This record gives sequence, C-alpha cells and structure tokens, in this order.
Amino acid sequence: MRKLISIVFVLALALSACNSSGVEVMSRYGNTIDDFEVTNQNGETFTKADMEGKVWLLDFIFTNCATVCPPMTANMTQVVNTLEEKGIEDYGVISFSVDPKTDSPEVLTDYLSYYDVPESTEWQMVTGYDYDFIRNFAESNFKTIVAPPPEGSNQVTHGISFYLIDQNGKIIKDYSGVDTGDTEFALDEIVSDVETLVENEPK
Repeated sequence: MRKLISIVFVLALALSACNSSGVEVMSRYGNTIDDFEVTNQNGETFTKADMEGKVWLLDFIFTNCATVCPPMTANMTQVVNTLEEKGIEDYGVISFSVDPKTDSPEVLTDYLSYYDVPESTEWQMVTGYDYDFIRNFAESNFKTIVAPPPEGSNQVTHGISFYLIDQNGKIIKDYSGVDTGDTEFALDEIVSDVETLVENEPK
C-alpha cells in the first residue's frame, strides 16, 4: 500500500510539472519549435529568439488563398480583439506564408490591412524563404502538410490549424482555425488558453 501511494505521489508530481502552466499539452506536441530566420511584413528579420518571453499563436496562410485563409485571418483577428478587450499582453501572432514567392513583405502588409487588427497587437506576417523550408518547417514542427498547387492552379494546400506556443518556444496544442463539419472555431478556448499561459508562465 505504501508503495502504491508513493507511485501515485510521483505521478501526481510529474503531471503537475507537465501542466504547470495550467494548459494541457497535446500528446503529439511538447516539442520546442525549430530555429528559423525569416522576414516580416516590415522587411525586418524575425527569428525564434524574438519569440522568447511571449505566448504565440501561429498559423499558415497565403494571400492569394481563395478558400480557408480569409476566414482563418478573420478568426485570428477576432481572437486578438478579444484579448485586447480583456487587457491581455505579452502575446503575439505569427502567420507563415506558404506561398513565399508571391507573398513579399509589401503584399503581406496590404493583406493584413484589410483586417481590423488592434495597433497594439504584435502580428508577424512572415516570408523570405523557399518552398522547401516552409514544407519541412510545417511538417517537422507541427505535423501538418504544405503541398504545391496542382497544375494550372495557384492554390497551395496547407493546414487550417492555429498553434499555441508558450514563452519557452514549446508547442502546446492546436485548434481549428475555421468551422469545419466536425469542429467549430473555439474562440473562447483559445482566448482562455492564451490568458492562462500569459498569467502562469512555465518554468
């Protein structure tokens, strides 16, 4: 009996350590995002080191997208406006273009200008790499696909998830960035998780 109690105590400590931020890590994640160096919409270099100390929401989009990207970006805008209304700070958004050849900094700036993003929000729209980089980056870090357009099309295939990343660069979980047949866009859950991570920075 004493041995059983000891085992339960150790497991409880382990679980509390894993969830010290208050947000449960999805089993397929828990890895730290790979190093990267990209260019944002202002033509400035942005790297993994620039993420340190903030909670991040990350997605994959492109400006010529005719289907999921506009609602994804609208939903992300809804997230940041809600966080702004709640007075949440120390978070940011990173949107990686999956069509970097088309999406120059100027094009990304123009794209984001169509959305009602609070001026105080740090939203990095990034490009400045080749297709092989973004395909490998998406797959190795987030277990998601980036595939080139079929012949005669300019529509890149990519995932629709938003990814939550903590202050140490650890990938915590994902959410659907749009309503699908099976899953609704979870605005309240995303806002709550960002708020929890900001208030309970993991050690």
